[in-house]
Amino acid sequence: MNWVDNWLNIIQDYVLPPTCLLCGNAGWQNHDICLICQQHLLQNHHCCYQCGEHFALPPAVPMLCGRCIAQSPAFDETHAPYIHQGAIRHLVTTLKFGATYKNARLLGQLLADQLRDSHRQPELLIPVPLHKSRYRQRGFNQSIEIARTVSKELAIPLDLSSCQRLRNTPQQSNLTAKQRRKNIKNAFAVVKPIAASHVAIIDDVMTTGSTMDELAKVLKKAGVEKVDVWVCARA
Repeated sequence: MNWVDNWLNIIQDYVLPPTCLLCGNAGWQNHDICLICQQHLLQNHHCCYQCGEHFALPPAVPMLCGRCIAQSPAFDETHAPYIHQGAIRHLVTTLKFGATYKNARLLGQLLADQLRDSHRQPELLIPVPLHKSRYRQRGFNQSIEIARTVSKELAIPLDLSSCQRLRNTPQQSNLTAKQRRKNIKNAFAVVKPIAASHVAIIDDVMTTGSTMDELAKVLKKAGVEKVDVWVCARA
């Protein structure tokens, strides 16, 4: 099927060449973003290696933030290449709340580009699941849409069925950190065996990490040894 996908991409790029979603100029390297706009994305270079929280000053060596030192989350590493501000925030918001599906492909490509040379790739990608009622309301899961592109770009299998969201929890964005932890507690379940020792959870944005922590706990309880977090941006 790969050759079919390649030909479809060639045809699409010929008929509809990549165009920057931010400024309308020609895209760069088969992405729907131009080089100038990509260079202006705020990168999260200096951050806690476990939760991705941005440091004001660059550390001399890889470091943990105060929160991770005080209470280590269930996930092992976070890769959040961009800061959730400016153009990245626009792309995420218009995808999530405006159903601008083409943003998902670009966000997935940008995330994959940053992880392509990672020294140890996971065996499986698991998008953060939506509750079925929220899925019906929204019509799609932005984490799945982003993960599809990452899976294709990095040739890592995508698992859409092993994890489920048991409760239709209120949106985390309107809650404090303490409320987020309480809101998401016991919200996920592993409903079928996961034949992988190393997985990466995929989402659009990470704020406090409560959702990722809860899902990572469930995955590790099910036998997964290493859980990474891959998100487009860190708030």
